[in-house]
Amino acid sequence: MTNNRNVLYLIIGVLVVAVGVLGFNLYQARKQPEGLQINVGPNGLKIESK
Repeated sequence: MTNNRNVLYLIIGVLVVAVGVLGFNLYQARKQPEGLQINVGPNGLKIESK
């Protein structure tokens, strides 16, 4: 009985860590970059400072 409960706690812990890591990666991917940003597009060169 205690082995089943320990395995359940382990699985829940792994899932919590996985959700935390995925959430942090998503946050980093959507965060605006700091500093200088240079874009080249159909309208020409665009330089922005953040």
